[in-house]
Amino acid sequence: MSQQPLSIVSPQKSWLESLTEDWWAVLTGGFIILAILGIALALPGFKFTLPAYGWSNAAELTGKVLAPANLLLIVLTGVIFFVLSAIAVKSMGDDMSKYIAGFGVLYLLAVISLIIAGNKTLSYYGLEYVVFALVLGLFLGNINVTPEWLKKAARSEFFIKTGLVILGSSILFTDIIKAGLPGIIQSLLVVAAVWFFALWFSRKLKVDDEFGVILASAVSICGVAAAIVASGAIQGDKKKLSYITTLVLLVAIPMLVLQPWLIREFHIPEIIGGAWLGGTLDTTASVAAAAQLVGPAAVKAGVIIKFSQNVLIGIAAFFIAIWWSYRGKAEGNANEQTKSPGLGIVWERFPKFVLGFIAASLLFSFAVPGETIGQVKDILKSLQTIWFALAFVSIGLEARFGDLVKIEGGRPAIAFIGAQAFNVLWTLLWAWILFGGYLFPIPDIK
Repeated sequence: MSQQPLSIVSPQKSWLESLTEDWWAVLTGGFIILAILGIALALPGFKFTLPAYGWSNAAELTGKVLAPANLLLIVLTGVIFFVLSAIAVKSMGDDMSKYIAGFGVLYLLAVISLIIAGNKTLSYYGLEYVVFALVLGLFLGNINVTPEWLKKAARSEFFIKTGLVILGSSILFTDIIKAGLPGIIQSLLVVAAVWFFALWFSRKLKVDDEFGVILASAVSICGVAAAIVASGAIQGDKKKLSYITTLVLLVAIPMLVLQPWLIREFHIPEIIGGAWLGGTLDTTASVAAAAQLVGPAAVKAGVIIKFSQNVLIGIAAFFIAIWWSYRGKAEGNANEQTKSPGLGIVWERFPKFVLGFIAASLLFSFAVPGETIGQVKDILKSLQTIWFALAFVSIGLEARFGDLVKIEGGRPAIAFIGAQAFNVLWTLLWAWILFGGYLFPIPDIK
């Protein structure tokens, strides 16, 4: 009598273990937001204590930033971040022994980048923590002696997705309305035109569409955050995402210095200059830092324009997911069976962490009282910054300088720089038309 082979039944995953990285970012970021809101609503007069990173001289560095009380606060913050991220990492089935060792190093490098960027002179010139976090990560990642356990802890996408969920709490629709019709029109014209130009230029250089979509989104919307959203929407190659995010940060450094100089040198009006910076620089912090070199009106105009573009992250994710689904199949998978496009496929490709970003934005725009927003905005900004600092250190660890030239013969880098050049000129044109009083009255945002 023949024996039936024994079937091995794999243990069924729990609900938490079945969650993807996107959903863990939503849960982690959402927990932080709700916890902070809960404390603020229960204790209206409570003042959150933030770690200090700013300093202007050696006495302030040692007496304030490196003071025992401040270092203890930094350590306690790190413990909380480790616990929250470890729950997600463990549930996703990763090796916790390597993560425990690696997270401590990542957090130390993130804190060092925040302290360096906290220098008053460096801050004045717009050199943000993201630059130093990337440089530290690139240095360790490119010396060929980086231990494997440190690379395993570099969860750049999870860190930045969680930070983006928290970022949603600062994107208020009331702020966007302040820019009025000119700000909304500029955001739409810049994002749409630059996105399609970047994709067209990438195709002209024979760069594959997967690369093209990620770099087009990064250039047109808001840099690294948009690149990650686009990569999630098309389920892109993480090596290509790392390539683009490295390019975004490397190209941003000269722009931070050159654009404010050009505004002053050519006597471009403050509001126009601010709108230009807001439409071309990749983060709200970099816009604010660069615009401070121009003037207060530039700061307000730049930040409002950048907020308007940030809101388009969710809309862009939706349309990219639909377009990529109807496109049939991703570049390089010609033998793969094409799925019939439909809502199920769009939902499968849609980056779920964007839902957390949108939910946080709606919550703070329409449900949270203004006084509570004032009470929690600084602590949420501080926590968001730490997630981003961890992400940029991780991006540096994952990137390779040689890849900028080796991958597809360096053509994606050329496409990115060409698209960014178009972005700079196109945005300046529309900033001048829309904020210079030619089509609409100059917005009163001084």
